[in-house]
Amino acid sequence: MATGTPSRSGVDGFFRISERGSSVAREVRGGLVTFVTMAYIVVLNPLIIGSFAADDAGAKKDVLGGILPVDQVAAVTALVAGVMTILFGLVANYPFALATGLGINSFLAVTIAPQMTWPEAMGLVVVNGLVVLLLVVTGVRTAVFNAVPSELKAAIAVGIGLFICFIGLVDAGFVRRVPDAAKTTVPVGLGIGGSIASWPTFVFVVGLVLLGVLVARRVKGAILIGVLATTVLAIVVEAIAKVGPSKGVDPGGWNLGYPALPEHVLGLPDLSLLGEVSFGAWTRVPALTAALLVFTLVLTDFFDTVGTMTGLGKEAGLIGADGQLPGVGKALFVDGVGAIAGGAASASSNTVFVESASGIAEGARTGLANVVTGLLFLAAMFLTPLYQVVPVEAAAPALVVVGALMIVQVREIDFTDFSIGLPAFLTIVVMPFTYSIANGIGAGFVSYVVLRALTGRARGVHPLMWVVAAAFVVYFAIGPIRALFG
Repeated sequence: MATGTPSRSGVDGFFRISERGSSVAREVRGGLVTFVTMAYIVVLNPLIIGSFAADDAGAKKDVLGGILPVDQVAAVTALVAGVMTILFGLVANYPFALATGLGINSFLAVTIAPQMTWPEAMGLVVVNGLVVLLLVVTGVRTAVFNAVPSELKAAIAVGIGLFICFIGLVDAGFVRRVPDAAKTTVPVGLGIGGSIASWPTFVFVVGLVLLGVLVARRVKGAILIGVLATTVLAIVVEAIAKVGPSKGVDPGGWNLGYPALPEHVLGLPDLSLLGEVSFGAWTRVPALTAALLVFTLVLTDFFDTVGTMTGLGKEAGLIGADGQLPGVGKALFVDGVGAIAGGAASASSNTVFVESASGIAEGARTGLANVVTGLLFLAAMFLTPLYQVVPVEAAAPALVVVGALMIVQVREIDFTDFSIGLPAFLTIVVMPFTYSIANGIGAGFVSYVVLRALTGRARGVHPLMWVVAAAFVVYFAIGPIRALFG
């Protein structure tokens, strides 16, 4: 009788599911959870860069008064997220889903589009992707990824944990901006007037307790069960209390997603924005201005991805004994393609999403989970009314729980050595406090290089860390530099 390694199915073998200690059921469940926790981007991205009508008071107009229609942005957001997430799973074989990057889309709407047309702004996003792709092909991006000290990588993972926890708390309305913040030294507070004071936030609290119990009891599918159960609770609450959507006006309403059965389940997507891109920005604004805008996009895109992949890789146990993520070059390459695809489709740059940690916490370890998530995004183009039933308050508890799971990696940091302790601390706290992964990484990298140099340990700093720290100094000073050169 023959002996040896048991044969594996085609799917198992291709994705190395058994090898990574997972199962098809876990991957499917993890992919579904990841989609549920990040599906809000199909609703949120159109609200950030899109507009319902050009004459709306809050319309995001370009220099010529043009807008991106909300329904069209929603369609391309789901399309690019679906395609790129599947491609990432097939090529890189990691459970890291992609979608429009938050931060870059706001930068586009607030800073870039008012200076040029929307197609030209998306052209800069494409250029950003091409530059990032060039850095991958030349090995620079992989080399930078590998040059980061292991303790800073742990700090990045912890910072991301706090960041996604903070996202969950804010999305659920548990933490809110204090009205008339200029009149107080406290910028944020608990709920409304120091109390949760709204049914949606109450649903979030119940969901958080439920997820905490399920995870503590090691129930299989805990996060998925918790999110679905909380959604059912939200539907019941809405049916009884008639809360209604917030629409940015009612602080007591549902933030994103409305827990009531929709009138229609299916809808045809409008993909008119595909290919609406132009490279005329270089003639509409001074070339130096365009270059500085691209530099900002590249640095944000570059290090958001490096930081997110590091955190997700550590959380999934995929980081090798050498502190590196195997095959990271392929992963970074697909991420670069995501930036190009997002710009070409007018969805904004697509990048690895930190919410993938929720699927990882559910057991996802391979690209099969990505295929599941991607297919659900593609379905979302047609099923927008259906998935909007899940309010963000029902998905937010998963982000808080995942944040709690990721913070345990703080034990890998030696805080007794302050030359690493302070940079690690800054990396951790700056991410949630500035709502930016790139800012946290920059603060950590710059302080690490400075402290190591001034304490006599400059020789131990990888040369690329010096280069990256210098780039971040320029990044942090980009406003004055842009003003200087007009």
